[in-house]
Amino acid sequence: MKKSKIKIKDYAVSGELFELAYEESLDLWRTDPQPEELAPYYDSEGYISHTDSNESLMDKVYQKVKKISLERKVRLIGKLAKDKKTLLDVGAGTGDFLLTARQKGWAIEGVEPSEMARQRAEAKGVTLLPELVKSNGKKYQIITLWHVLEHVRDVEGQIQILSSLLEPKGTLIVAVPNFKSYDAKIYKGFWAAYDVPRHLWHFSKESIATLFEREKIKLIDTRPMIFDSFYVSLLSEKYKTGKNHFIRAFFNGLISNISAWKTKEYSSIIYILQKK
Repeated sequence: MKKSKIKIKDYAVSGELFELAYEESLDLWRTDPQPEELAPYYDSEGYISHTDSNESLMDKVYQKVKKISLERKVRLIGKLAKDKKTLLDVGAGTGDFLLTARQKGWAIEGVEPSEMARQRAEAKGVTLLPELVKSNGKKYQIITLWHVLEHVRDVEGQIQILSSLLEPKGTLIVAVPNFKSYDAKIYKGFWAAYDVPRHLWHFSKESIATLFEREKIKLIDTRPMIFDSFYVSLLSEKYKTGKNHFIRAFFNGLISNISAWKTKEYSSIIYILQKK
């Protein structure tokens, strides 16, 4: 029998303990209660700027992987585009994905709540809006959320807004961590992708399908995020032992991907959904 509540520590910023509550009807965990004020938990230079940093060895490896990942993401949306190449990226960070997409001919728009991230995107020539609002008539063929949905307070409300912004037969791409992955099971409370309280929701494949089906958005395919198991394992090792055990983290990340080749329970999963 699955526990209905577990406690997870915020290893990245505050060191505080947070409780996760399991929702059986949706097969997900939620951070409960949600902190009234989340901004202090994002108040970390490392957390905000890690996507642009290129100082340490780990940063340099991350930048190499990020470049490959950006190219793969743009290839993916290119395969899914039909006629108009209109793209909205929600939680656009410092704008790298949108910048790469624009170079490939996409008409881009993005949303990012962090002012510091928006400023860095602006410096790259990418202007981002501070919040997502319901459609006033404008719609997009592709909407992407790369590791964003787990951060929003009102998941169902967010999905309703996304549906209003998506063209009929338009495609929604959502990437989130998967608490049923092998690396989540072996690291348990040290699993870095819980990332409480910044991650307010912890999804499974079943929960994603159910939540979006309510808004007549159907799950049509999934893709693995192969690199995530290695990155998450490396952070999890640090949380668990206080040290960077690169070899052990690499081994666990590799085993996670090999295991998922059969189970399809990858560390993070890209969900491809289509509006009916």
